Amino acid sequence: TGTNVWGMQVQGSVSGTGFVISEDGYILTNYHVIEEAYTTGAAINVMFSSDSGYDTLQYTAQVIGFDRNNDVAVIKIDASGLTAATLGSSDDLQVGDTVYAVGNPLGELTYSMTPGIVSATDRVITTDEGTANMFQISAAVNEGNSGGPVYNAYGQVVGIVTAKPNSTSSGTSTEGIGFAIPIDDAVRIADDVINGGHQINNDADPAYLGIMGYSVDQNAITYYSLPAGAFIYYVEPNSPADNAGIQVDDIITEVDGYSVDSYNSLAEELSFHRAGETVDIVVYRSGEYVTL
Repeated sequence: TGTNVWGMQVQGSVSGTGFVISEDGYILTNYHVIEEAYTTGAAINVMFSSDSGYDTLQYTAQVIGFDRNNDVAVIKIDASGLTAATLGSSDDLQVGDTVYAVGNPLGELTYSMTPGIVSATDRVITTDEGTANMFQISAAVNEGNSGGPVYNAYGQVVGIVTAKPNSTSSGTSTEGIGFAIPIDDAVRIADDVINGGHQINNDADPAYLGIMGYSVDQNAITYYSLPAGAFIYYVEPNSPADNAGIQVDDIITEVDGYSVDSYNSLAEELSFHRAGETVDIVVYRSGEYVTL
């Protein structure tokens, strides 16, 4: 509910998509889809089609939790016996794989499916919610598709549709470019939210190491037998990294048990943590792996 230019109260709605991940009513979607309703206390309505396809079943959902930075939210409806989506693994995606985006484009064309391919598997994308690692698809994505599943050719969900650039910085319009959150990241967030029963809002207290670096070059991996990871060329004095013993020329290969194969993936792993946490970080140093 808002006020228009004439001072009159008006009502509007935000439309998006989600998908069921458990038979008892847990649903994954984007945080930006439910953000306004969550922050204003407005109702979140979830609509399903019936078996006939003509009737609509409607439920009121509650917000279980979210990770704003990664634009993932978990909501729940009071239902049972739902058919949950089959989840795949985004780590298995390769450029050229066929994918399908399912959603509610324009808030009116419910249950639409658009085909495409995986255009790139490692994109660091900045949205209004934050910066996150995503994969790029060529399937048509429009307003209302946000939060919907991206399926592979086997009918497994491999991502969540999240963003579409309407134009470049120079004003050039774009077509055939959409971005999706890897399902492996989304499930990790959902498990934390459901089992922990709390929000994850990394904007308030983001994790920080105090290093500068870059991804290990493929030639270095091939010719010098170096591991893939984040090569460190600067450590800020008295920073968390410095206090933990991270050194210049270290290669970070693992954070909290999760593999790091590039500087981008290091940033992605940090987005799952908050200031004040202590985690194990594995570095490659002078031919040996050291845990700090």
